[in-house]
Amino acid sequence: MTVMRISDRDKRILRTSLYVLVLLLSLALIVYISIDTFTNVNFLENRNYMRFQLLVCVVFMIDFFVELALADDKWKYVRRHWFFFLLSIPYLNIIEMFNISFSHQELYFIRFIPLARGALALSIVIGYMTTNRISSLLMSYIVILLSVIYFASLIFLEKEQPVNNMVPNYGAALWWACMDATTIGSNIYPVTVVGKILAVILAGMGMMMFPLFTVYVTNMVQRYNKKHFPKIFQSEFDDRHIEPGSE
Repeated sequence: MTVMRISDRDKRILRTSLYVLVLLLSLALIVYISIDTFTNVNFLENRNYMRFQLLVCVVFMIDFFVELALADDKWKYVRRHWFFFLLSIPYLNIIEMFNISFSHQELYFIRFIPLARGALALSIVIGYMTTNRISSLLMSYIVILLSVIYFASLIFLEKEQPVNNMVPNYGAALWWACMDATTIGSNIYPVTVVGKILAVILAGMGMMMFPLFTVYVTNMVQRYNKKHFPKIFQSEFDDRHIEPGSE
């Protein structure tokens, strides 16, 4: 019995196709949740959203198992990507199917689990599109940071607008999230527990992410100078290696 082997070219085509599909579904899910949030639609009562969310999670799980089948070292792939599988499970549909009791606030956060999987997929796809390893890492971090800011602004709007006069619309929530992530701060203060937790998370993300941009820009300037002004760097190198007393 012969086993059909897939060529490296076919693997690349299959992976790229899955990346594009996951990317499109992730963006569609983000748009869907954004519209529901802006129009105050109860997602649990929106049957179209529940079906679409199930479809997205199924595609995410298919992507995981196809990648697992194509991986040369399957245990290594599982160790590195098991978290992706956990984020791909359609928890909302399972909760609804078995009539498990959760509060509305808990269900609201569970709703964002597929979005986290989509944000990771988006960062991987964009990183995959860049050839330079440092640029790929930077782009992945940028996508993750922007995704966290956007999701946090949606949650902040949902939780703060009913009780906080400083959050009249989404623009105020987005402004607060951006300013908090940059650790600059704004004149909008959270009054709910969820809002205060988001403030800590965004500030922590900003403090971790923004130094990476400084390192990247510094590295880029150094590479530019070495390429266009090699004599300067060579003279500095020679000066460091002059033995004492040789002058």
